[in-house]
Amino acid sequence: MDIQENIVNKVAESGLITIDLAKYAPTEPIVVYDIKDNLFHGLILKEKDFRTFIKEHDWSSYAGKHIGIVCTADAIVPTWAYMLLTNKLVEHALSVHFGDEAYVRQVLFEQELQQLDYSQYQNERIVVKGCGDIYIPESAFVSFTASLSKVAKSIMYGEPCSTVPVFKRKA
Repeated sequence: MDIQENIVNKVAESGLITIDLAKYAPTEPIVVYDIKDNLFHGLILKEKDFRTFIKEHDWSSYAGKHIGIVCTADAIVPTWAYMLLTNKLVEHALSVHFGDEAYVRQVLFEQELQQLDYSQYQNERIVVKGCGDIYIPESAFVSFTASLSKVAKSIMYGEPCSTVPVFKRKA
């Protein structure tokens, strides 16, 4: 009994383009600076002490990193404090943002996705990969879909063998 069949990869022949948004994830570290550590008794920020700290602190450890500035204490922090801190951090960091790590990651994804040339996906059938090892904020999927739906023929979410239809251009 001699049975020979050709195995056909229907996914490869389907013309689907799979895009993994993880490749647009920030690769550099994200560090959060919490101003609460500069508060006097955890309540107020003394301008003189804060200026001294900014002048004397070794900021080189922030080189090559994206920085988020927050204050997790229940305190009123004057706007100038964030400005002074930012002014010092921009000398060393890749970028400085007001917000926690999740917010900084969201902003960095947004910046990467805005730089994409979406015209390369004109009239293409796209599958946006849904699972992976790197966390991708939902905002990245929203931004990517908003831009992609202007040019793509169809957009699906998941894996090529099991997708959820998201968008199909009407003829």
